[in-house]
Amino acid sequence: MTQTTKVHSVKSVRLFRFAWRDGIICVSTNENANCKSYFDRWEPTLGRNQMNHLNRRDFVRASSIATGVVAAGVHSMASETTSSSPNERIVVGVMGLQRGQSLVSSFAGQPNTEVGYLCDVDKHRLENVAKRHKAQTGKGAKSVTDFREILDDSGIDVLVCAAPNHWHAPATIIGCNAGKHVYVEKPCSHNPHEGELMVQAARKHKRCVQMGSQRRSNQSWRKAVKMLHEGAIGRVYLARAWYSSLRGSVGTDKFIEVPDYLNYELWQGPAPRKPYSPAVVHYNWHWRWHWGNGELGNNGVHTLDLCRWGLGVDYPTMVTSEGGRYAYDDAQETPDTHTVNFSFADNKSISWMGLSCNRHSEGFINFYGTEGTMAVGPDGATTVYDRNDRPIPDRELRSAGDMQNMHIANFLDAIRSDNPSSLNSEIEIGHKSTLLCHLGNISHRVGRTLYCDDTNGHIQSDDEAMAHWKREYEPGWEPKVS
Repeated sequence: MTQTTKVHSVKSVRLFRFAWRDGIICVSTNENANCKSYFDRWEPTLGRNQMNHLNRRDFVRASSIATGVVAAGVHSMASETTSSSPNERIVVGVMGLQRGQSLVSSFAGQPNTEVGYLCDVDKHRLENVAKRHKAQTGKGAKSVTDFREILDDSGIDVLVCAAPNHWHAPATIIGCNAGKHVYVEKPCSHNPHEGELMVQAARKHKRCVQMGSQRRSNQSWRKAVKMLHEGAIGRVYLARAWYSSLRGSVGTDKFIEVPDYLNYELWQGPAPRKPYSPAVVHYNWHWRWHWGNGELGNNGVHTLDLCRWGLGVDYPTMVTSEGGRYAYDDAQETPDTHTVNFSFADNKSISWMGLSCNRHSEGFINFYGTEGTMAVGPDGATTVYDRNDRPIPDRELRSAGDMQNMHIANFLDAIRSDNPSSLNSEIEIGHKSTLLCHLGNISHRVGRTLYCDDTNGHIQSDDEAMAHWKREYEPGWEPKVS
């Protein structure tokens, strides 16, 4: 049986909803919260009881509320796991330890921050990262295979999702539903619909959700964009970006038994089931539409985000794409040679070229304006040229490093100040930039130009293209904002 009562916090003038059932206490700041849905919010098909049991401290607080003893200054309940104190210790759990092993080190190095959980479906990788983390910090973190154990722990404030792309949005949405703040790697979603849900989840639960586009926190990049917006090259109308690499062939699929050190069921998670192939796990899933988003979503998202920022644009009106898998004949589905153009209102455009199998490149990002050009490098080194293509010495900027640590510091500061709007890459920003990648890929897959609504990016008058707006999910895993 569930019983409820309402109590006001004297200092914060918040309305709390209190519930208990079978000895478990639930507290919510939402007056209309359905406490039954708190206890039963996880779908049975996920196979775990996901009730968030309160620790002793929260139990005492909630018990005090139950008896009407509410002290002024109560500001942290079960659905609000952090305070606005700059000295409040933040505890994080990191999911996905390939890219995530670097994030583990960065989060552990931040002041008043602790890595409480390490999570990976590969036991070998989990053990290796756990050893390195203990060597770095002098203390261990709890190692788990299932990220939902992180969400079960009320002492955890943040979920860091660095798992493969098909996990980014579902884990973020589930994390927000569980009351956690989320740092999610780029691209923030596997498809456009997921990005929209992520924004909804962050807004509904008032969580800080930051996408890992760390150049948004690079001081030289911030100065360069400020210069653009202040008219350093006049009205900016075009941004061009490049990416180049020297990737080899991914080979062909050979379906074999899943290695005993890998939980392939959890690796697949939200994605409909496919047989195991070493040509997919651990990295080459990037080049399969079922799990990844190609080079455009892998690396193009970084530069497209910066182009969009510099131009001051949101959603495109038209998207064109050309390219293909030219360098090798193998199991890769996504292009290794790809050129995408985006048109925006007010006569602005972005062009991106990706060469996954050829090192030659024309630069990183160039911005073109009515009074000159600005060339910016990966670390923010900037040269401004006048209309005659002559460098302007007093407008040069040097490289600024340590972007990742600055981006994480910005994320933690936003949590401590309870101010998601202070995030440098808040999830709505991340969604708009990731959406450009999705639209470019969709244009490639249907083989034609897309025309979009410039208020939300939705594809107009093309049912086949809009069929790629959302994916099919493994039963029981479709993400929902609750």
